[in-house]
Amino acid sequence: MGSRIKENPESTFEVYLEVSFQGTQGTGPEVVRQFPVDYNEQETLKTVPRFCFPFSIDSLTVNHVGQNFTFVLTDIESKQRFGFCRLSSGAHSCYCILSYLPWFEVFYKLLNILADYTVKSQVSHWQELLVTLHTLPIPEPGVPVNLSVHSYFTVPDKRELPSIPENRNLTEYFVAVDVNNMLHLYASMLYERRIIVCCSKLSTLTACIHGSAGMLYPMYWQHVYIPVLPQHLIDYCCAPMPYLIGVHTSLMEKVRGMALDDVVILNVDTNTLETPFDDLQSLPYDVIASLKNRLKKVSTTTGNGVARAFLKSQAALFGSYRNALQIVAGEPITFSEETFVSHRSSAMRQFLQNAIQLQLFKQFIDGRLDLLNAGEGFSDDFEEEINMGEYAGSDKNYHQWLFTVKKGGGAIYNTVKTKANPAMKTVYKFAKDHARMGIKEVKSRLKQKEHTENGYSTAGTPVIDEDSTTTTTVGGAVMMSSSAALRREASLQSWDDGNRPITMHR
Repeated sequence: MGSRIKENPESTFEVYLEVSFQGTQGTGPEVVRQFPVDYNEQETLKTVPRFCFPFSIDSLTVNHVGQNFTFVLTDIESKQRFGFCRLSSGAHSCYCILSYLPWFEVFYKLLNILADYTVKSQVSHWQELLVTLHTLPIPEPGVPVNLSVHSYFTVPDKRELPSIPENRNLTEYFVAVDVNNMLHLYASMLYERRIIVCCSKLSTLTACIHGSAGMLYPMYWQHVYIPVLPQHLIDYCCAPMPYLIGVHTSLMEKVRGMALDDVVILNVDTNTLETPFDDLQSLPYDVIASLKNRLKKVSTTTGNGVARAFLKSQAALFGSYRNALQIVAGEPITFSEETFVSHRSSAMRQFLQNAIQLQLFKQFIDGRLDLLNAGEGFSDDFEEEINMGEYAGSDKNYHQWLFTVKKGGGAIYNTVKTKANPAMKTVYKFAKDHARMGIKEVKSRLKQKEHTENGYSTAGTPVIDEDSTTTTTVGGAVMMSSSAALRREASLQSWDDGNRPITMHR
């Protein structure tokens, strides 16, 4: 369905690198240690160090130390390779794990442990952990994994909707950016604009990129995707194609001096958004009004409420795709754009006319058709949301589609029946009860994470907590800046649309 996550990678990670950068004239970042030692992909060894320090070296402050952030490299098959990083030693040293697995919380915690082993010169522990992890067959989601006596984790399930505060990216994004700007950014992505997000804190910057892109599910951003831009690629900001790029604040003066045409810019530090477009106003009003109301409800601040709110909007906008499936006996199932755009609402028709031109929608439809024509069917949260909402419709095409899948033994028909399944009701009751924890609970949990989950056991030994997927920190790292936390706390208390401005440039 257009996902850029590689299925069944060969190993848990490709390479671990320690990179040093003193910032002296004429020198660049250098690899000082690696695992496996015989790893010899020269292009990767040359590229990764430059992504490890994606800011002006003159801007280094104590706030950089201990930060976790993520860059992304794209392979020849357009699949994403994640570079999980941790800055240490006065921000002149970076520990990096390159992997195809989007295990953000797991790898961030492992980097904290590896950094501690390195500082304490515990080479045997460092090597034991990396050898065990590298040779580990990739476990199924939910399986607990013991790497050594000091470290263990539970394999994350990428099929689940992200939850707050368990999912670091969504949590930081929701804390740092107010609802209005989240909606504007969502609209800009749906129109596949050129988008720059800037922030002075690398961890928050990359979390905002990953968190916002994740709200497009079940679709995926198909264009240039750079969660944090290294200095040598700054010209990408002038690219003529759509992009989603994160830029450290120290580089924004140079970016501003470039020829930027029709670019949407979100400044996370000031929580202001500049756009030359009316994208949000161009989306169907009822869908956006409903999404805005859901995001402002107290119950969405914990659990998967935020992700679920965006999923409902995606279902409202695109759920009618099923009625545009064309089924002819003996022929492959196809998709009729004409049927898809013929909606009873003029606002929706206008949006859908644009939607059929989007790469993220084309990739989604191609993926669905591939599964249907292969006789496999599919079952995911998006289809369940359509089944439970008013988007499925009741015309002949839709019922013929269901009958065809049922007859072929596909998984879709079984998904439809889960609406009345007691197990499903139990799941939704749990989600509803979980959401009732409300604002006080999420703020309490976020504070606990900052103050107590610092990557050490009571004996001073770093651990990974099997029951907690929130990100731990070592050496002064925190999940969010105190100013960002205060801004979000004020927002959570008042939910005032006018808390922070949206700057519209036309």
